[in-house]
Amino acid sequence: MTVPRQSIHVESPTEWRNPRTTEIDRMSTLQILRTINSEDQLVPAAVAAALPQLGRAVDKATEALRTGHRVHYVGAGTSGRLATLDAAELAPTYNVPDDWFQVHHAGGTAALRVTAEGAEDDELAGAAEMRRDVRPGDFVLGLTASGRTPYVLGALAAAREIGATTALVSNNPDSIVPGVDLMIAVDTGPEAISGSTRMKAGTAQKILLTSFSTAVMVKMGRTYSNLMVSMRASNAKLRGRSLRILREATGSGPQECTAALMAAHGDLKVAMVHLLSGVDIRDAARALAEASGHVRRALGLLAAPVL
Repeated sequence: MTVPRQSIHVESPTEWRNPRTTEIDRMSTLQILRTINSEDQLVPAAVAAALPQLGRAVDKATEALRTGHRVHYVGAGTSGRLATLDAAELAPTYNVPDDWFQVHHAGGTAALRVTAEGAEDDELAGAAEMRRDVRPGDFVLGLTASGRTPYVLGALAAAREIGATTALVSNNPDSIVPGVDLMIAVDTGPEAISGSTRMKAGTAQKILLTSFSTAVMVKMGRTYSNLMVSMRASNAKLRGRSLRILREATGSGPQECTAALMAAHGDLKVAMVHLLSGVDIRDAARALAEASGHVRRALGLLAAPVL
């Protein structure tokens, strides 16, 4: 059995003592909150610096999905919980197939609510999950504030050996992980409370995950303009949103849009292509299938004006 490769051990800045918050336990409530908020304001700039690397990860993940492969998130603790949340929200928002995004969290689902002591140190468990679930051509994104969580590093090493493309989000800019295809370092510095990586590090990872998955969805044609045209209208609120989106995108009236949605059996994209192009529902659905679900591409195939 191959032993997963370790990162070069460099203490993460998230563990350093923050000189700006040493008096936090003497502050008033409002001062505490303002101090934390001041630290939080450092996060967007740190994320912005990592966007070129994140962009490459988006392109690799999109390529994987377009060729019939999957995206995997791997994390422990806060990182794993944030990854689980991001993946869970993609289904209702973009109606993604259940197997597009897979999450591997140290300690399993039970660890989402209660800390699983020692699970993040089990590098062989991370590797075993990859050997069980990852296929060549998949994209695997690991997340760890320290840049050295054994469960995550073990998973990434095994995934790369299998033939997956690997990337690591880390809040330790000095961490070196041999063999990872893409390093996405987000230097958020020391936390307001030393080592509490659910603070700035967690906020940065949440922003990165949301940006990553949203960009992938846009490139996969799950939006039209900035509208969520692939969402699953599973309740009254979302059905009402579908109608509003269709009206905004096409300029048609409520009755016409309602009729189009009914004719399309609730498929917002089909109704949209139908109204924008003037073709019947069946031809709209056929054009979307040929365009892999991209509304703009389908309209191009039908030589319809793209708004």
